[in-house]
Amino acid sequence: MTTGDKIAALRRQNHLTQEQLAEVMGVTVGAVHKWETRLSTPELTLIAELADFFEVSVDALLGYEMKDNRLKAT
Repeated sequence: MTTGDKIAALRRQNHLTQEQLAEVMGVTVGAVHKWETRLSTPELTLIAELADFFEVSVDALLGYEMKDNRLKAT
């Protein structure tokens, strides 16, 4: 799942429109639309604000999953 997919899913789970999310984040509706359709990615500061707003970690918002890359694990 991409960051845009996560943003869209979290927005829908919280029953928000793109317009409402844009207003809360201080961006245009077009910006939210671009994030959700993977045409652009939010700036780092906005990613942190989005994570705080949706009460998730930045890792979760970015879709990062911890992997065990230690030599013993391979």
